[in-house]
Amino acid sequence: MPKELMNKKDIDRALMRMAHEIIEKNKGTEKLCLVGIQRGGVHLAKRLASKIKQIEKKSIPVGLLDIALYRDDLNIRKEQPVVRRTEVPCEITDLKIILVDDVLFTGRSIRAAMDALMDLGRPACIQLAVLIDRGHRELPIKADYVGKNMPTALSETVQVQLKEEGSEDRVILEKK
Repeated sequence: MPKELMNKKDIDRALMRMAHEIIEKNKGTEKLCLVGIQRGGVHLAKRLASKIKQIEKKSIPVGLLDIALYRDDLNIRKEQPVVRRTEVPCEITDLKIILVDDVLFTGRSIRAAMDALMDLGRPACIQLAVLIDRGHRELPIKADYVGKNMPTALSETVQVQLKEEGSEDRVILEKK
């Protein structure tokens, strides 16, 4: 039986707090660009950009990043990766990039995303924003902005369901 960890209000509150933290840490929005990892990270990046605009009255660019071909498990996966779009609306060299994903787990997807970003340019820095940090890191990667820390068992999965994907906004925990 799935357990709900966050509902629509919880997600909205967490994203608003993260937006404030991003603005505070970066002393405004100058030279900021949000880049969402396909799929869930893209929707969260757009929502964060909207909240930042609400607070600062300034729009910041939002990009989409596909990491399918950068994954380190390509040769051991049974199925072929689904390749999606990468679309970053600006030159990223010398920008502060906020990489956005839904769930931080082993850190391998984030490593792949950083490799993909470096192929696009040389950012001034890369920061990481995630809605859920569930632990179990295999690489030395830590999020700068976290909606909710949720320690989990390896036998559990965390699903972020968003209205943009046809679900109601919620985060659920399930046993495998």
